[in-house]
Amino acid sequence: MGKYTSKTGNVNKSSKLIYNFLTDLNNLKDVVPQDKVKDFEATVDTCKFNIEGIGQVGLKIIEKEPHKLIKISSDGKSPFSFFFWIQLKPIKDSENNTAIRLTIDANLNPMMKMMVGKQLQKGIDAIVDQLVVFFNEKLKGE
Repeated sequence: MGKYTSKTGNVNKSSKLIYNFLTDLNNLKDVVPQDKVKDFEATVDTCKFNIEGIGQVGLKIIEKEPHKLIKISSDGKSPFSFFFWIQLKPIKDSENNTAIRLTIDANLNPMMKMMVGKQLQKGIDAIVDQLVVFFNEKLKGE
């Protein structure tokens, strides 16, 4: 296994708004980089898509703790199995400021870990950056 934790991002929105958006996987289409992700299909709790250079990836929400935590697992035909979770924490003394952090726990053999470990770390840090920009600049609401 390889466990990778992202940097923490700060979003100027409530944890409730962010949680409600992220717990509907249909919404991920608005967040993923359109130039790298193709064939996106989703329901509220599942999605699948092709990532350039990696192949098909499937996601499934397996646990939710309102406004705090979303746990997601690999689903279907993915290059490796993994668990992914999104942590949301309201920043003290502010209803509309939330810290967001991602963690991925991937089932990688030692060779795969050497080959993709740094890419996974860069990838989850980039996802946090994208989410921060998306939520701060594009998502309307609280």
